[in-house]
Amino acid sequence: MNKGRATANTMPLQGAIFNLQFEISYKLQDIEYQTDRLIAYRKQLVEQMTEKTRELQRDNFAVRQHLKYVDLYSDEKNYQGLTFEDTLIVREELAPLILPDVDDVSAVRFDALMYGIELAYLAGKKYTRARGDLLKKVSEIASVANIIEIQAQADLINKILHTDYVETADINEFEVIREKLRGLMKYLPDSVRVIYDTDLTDEVLSMEWNEAELENDELKNYKERAEYYIREHQDKLVIAKLKTNKPLTSTDISALEEILWKEIGTKQDYETEIGNKPLGEFVREIVGLDMNAAKEAFSAYLSDTNLDNRQIYFVNQIVEYIVHNGMLKDFSVLQEAPFTDYGTVSDIFEDMNVWMGISKVIESVNANAVA
Repeated sequence: MNKGRATANTMPLQGAIFNLQFEISYKLQDIEYQTDRLIAYRKQLVEQMTEKTRELQRDNFAVRQHLKYVDLYSDEKNYQGLTFEDTLIVREELAPLILPDVDDVSAVRFDALMYGIELAYLAGKKYTRARGDLLKKVSEIASVANIIEIQAQADLINKILHTDYVETADINEFEVIREKLRGLMKYLPDSVRVIYDTDLTDEVLSMEWNEAELENDELKNYKERAEYYIREHQDKLVIAKLKTNKPLTSTDISALEEILWKEIGTKQDYETEIGNKPLGEFVREIVGLDMNAAKEAFSAYLSDTNLDNRQIYFVNQIVEYIVHNGMLKDFSVLQEAPFTDYGTVSDIFEDMNVWMGISKVIESVNANAVA
């Protein structure tokens, strides 16, 4: 179960790779990895990620919803001192937007496989299945070694297949494998060219940490622990109700207090880092609102044949905003693009009674996150 997280099935392959590169960059900050070679490798990853982020079209609707993070991670200096919270933000907000490369797809899939192995190494995990996939691919490449490009890598291929090279390799050696063999993946025989789809439900790529890891050093503060828990437990009844716009009961509020004030930390922890924000509002802002639930809330206006194209466009922008942010409390955002693409609220809604009805739906959606 992916529990609502971005996976290879909901995120383009290049986005999954971007996410892996970011995770690797986060891990490589540790003092253990401050060698000339790894410092240079991390710098290379950061350059690639900022370049991919800058490629995003700022006038694209999906990108506009995430401009805060697009701007943040377009600047190399913001990759210094990455936090665990940054990894959560990138996985949710930025990685799904990344555009595909023009490279042969077999090479890109191999990149994903190797970056996964590198991340597993940094996390102290074996990532057994991926190593098995690597050996299988290299073995199949070796079976068509009459190709000159493959012959050029014969020493590395034999080392992988006939020694303990992979078992004893470190991140530098895994990166050598990725760089030297990625271009050979197009020669895999068609009969064995199984699509490697970076299945994020497997071991490290899934980030399926057990509950005890909520206490580890990567989750240093209360807010990070809370956000991690909420993202990973979207199937819990009270969290699911918040995501699907169901009103909360007093029992639901008690369940949130149990989670946020007892399981993850204390009420004082919450108030120190989050303030006096209602618990449901805090959770809704993290999980967002289910698209179907948002469309249902605004269905009277989305299906109203009396509304013109500008008005329907405006309502759709509200739906998209609430799906992403969970709520729309600050109405001043309606004075900015994309809401103003066809004019201001008063320009678009000459009959203010229609606008008042829409604003009441917004307030209702907000209220369902409080009690």
